[in-house]
Amino acid sequence: MKAEIIVLIFLFLITPVVIIYLEGKFSLFKKIGAVLICYAIGLVVGNMGILPEGAGKYQDLLTNITIPLALPLILFSMDVKKWLKMAGSAFSSLAIGLFTVLLMVFVGYWIFKGSIDEIWKVAGMLVGIYTGGTPNMAAMKTALDVSQELYILTHTYELTLGAIYLVFILSIGQRVFLTFLPPYKPLASSAHEGNKLNLEEEFESYEGFFKKATFLPLLAAFGLSVLILGASYGLSLLLPDEYSTAAIILFITSFGIAASFIPKIKAIKKTFQLGMYLILIFCLAVSSMADISKLANISFSLFYYVGLAMFGSHILHALIAKIFKIDADTVIISGSALICSPPFVPVVAGALKNREIILTGLVVGIAGYAVGNYLGVLVAFILK
Repeated sequence: MKAEIIVLIFLFLITPVVIIYLEGKFSLFKKIGAVLICYAIGLVVGNMGILPEGAGKYQDLLTNITIPLALPLILFSMDVKKWLKMAGSAFSSLAIGLFTVLLMVFVGYWIFKGSIDEIWKVAGMLVGIYTGGTPNMAAMKTALDVSQELYILTHTYELTLGAIYLVFILSIGQRVFLTFLPPYKPLASSAHEGNKLNLEEEFESYEGFFKKATFLPLLAAFGLSVLILGASYGLSLLLPDEYSTAAIILFITSFGIAASFIPKIKAIKKTFQLGMYLILIFCLAVSSMADISKLANISFSLFYYVGLAMFGSHILHALIAKIFKIDADTVIISGSALICSPPFVPVVAGALKNREIILTGLVVGIAGYAVGNYLGVLVAFILK
């Protein structure tokens, strides 16, 4: 029994640490992404039959608690007051991006509703993934009680199409968008450059994670996350069973945002990184429970639905941006932040050779984290 527990601890708790380390050391791992690597490892290990007997209960436990614990930690790092002072173009692009995602998800629902089982759950997940990335999609899995196979299949298609999207954006995307959108106008002053670089560091680097001055406050933040989960669960008991699971996620999101207004909590470093570490544990656990033989049955309707939500929303975003005269770089970084999540913002900004838009991308992406859970649950239950 002890050997079994050691194997599970190494797989689910240590493996993400190793992947994070490799991602920081080697550009290839960074380009692939820790989330995709964790999914691949989980799928391989889970289908090789090497997990010890009784591992299922631990896998269930991890998939059920990692997301509710990760969401507050991710939201603690928000600086709502500062972001509300941002230039209008960032929020205009955010509003357009959210509108186009919702529109395409609704359009896709009416096109494919007869050919995709539980499509209302897929719709909720697509709203989640294209407003806040993997954390919100994972939250939708919990909130909507999505099966392992449907979740993995949807996310597999999303990752495949996302890779195509990134290749386009990192290569010729800027040139294509500049054919009908105005070019970016550099800031008159670079006074805010240091702040942008600090934000980039804040959301990417794990350096100094285990230093006493950082790690001890992180433990306190984790404890607060546990309390938020407990309080959210208690409040959910007041609601009908049908809505209790979704309510837990929404309560957690609300408490997490509220806590970000408390200066002492906001000042804790690396809460975002700790939250993402828990997300990687979730990715490993949920993918290790998926049956590849079931994934082999390709659902073209689901694939097209994911593609419509991803590419359709971004194309429509660009067309509407033309009306409002939003520049090409802002549209690209906003779309990338929503479709690929904030960790990809510095990568895309580097490809565009424009570090000034990093803050805009982070604003859009983190705001997506905040609103995505509300929108995902709302859309799913409307379509249900």
